[in-house]
Amino acid sequence: MAQKVENTTKKEQQDAYNEYVKKVTPTRSLPLQMIKAFVTGGLICVLGQIILNICDQNGLDKDMAGSWCSMILILLSIVLTGLNIYPSIAKFGGAGALVPITGFANSVAAPAIEFKKEGQVFGIGCQIFSIAGPVILYGIFTSWVLGFFCWLGRCLGIW
Repeated sequence: MAQKVENTTKKEQQDAYNEYVKKVTPTRSLPLQMIKAFVTGGLICVLGQIILNICDQNGLDKDMAGSWCSMILILLSIVLTGLNIYPSIAKFGGAGALVPITGFANSVAAPAIEFKKEGQVFGIGCQIFSIAGPVILYGIFTSWVLGFFCWLGRCLGIW
């Protein structure tokens, strides 16, 4: 009898918990989120294009203009992260703000800023790649695997 009462109580608790989760979990409109991501990513790209055009007008070649564009976008991302503005942009734009180079710079700068109070070595040094580290790791690993298959295909005369 006690087992049955205990199971009923657990089921009631689980039902109450599930109801609470439904109540507090934010619902989002997927089409609206996609539009926000598109607009945010597009504005970042427009800013990059403006930087490229300014560099081109000042006589830089294409490679140098691209390098300056990347450096300026990274700098802006880090400054906005330090001023706690970039997280608001990322919250609004989702993947549109997190996928470009600015999002990667944010993912490196945010832990460094967050853990700076723990010191240069154990704070910044240990935590700086806590978010970006897996991206770097899997990016390098994936490029190695694809490079290996490309090399193998050339050795076998497939490509």
